Amino acid sequence: MRVDKFLKVSRIIVRRTVAKEASEAGRVKINSKVVKPSDEVKIGDILEIDFGNRAFKAKVLEVRENVNKSEATSLYEILE
Repeated sequence: MRVDKFLKVSRIIVRRTVAKEASEAGRVKINSKVVKPSDEVKIGDILEIDFGNRAFKAKVLEVRENVNKSEATSLYEILE
């Protein structure tokens, strides 16, 4: 799944256009590598996101196309 879509589906970033802009600005990393919005996210990847006033790491636990709002946090585990 594309990283911008994963950020939206998991509700780490609520809007996909904002997730795309954050990726284009170099604020999103997968496994310590700056990524483009079209780069793929796989289970086990470590996402580093520097967005607004918050910066955190999250491990991808599951990749799904559609998720309820209540299940969105089950897609990742926050590391820091």
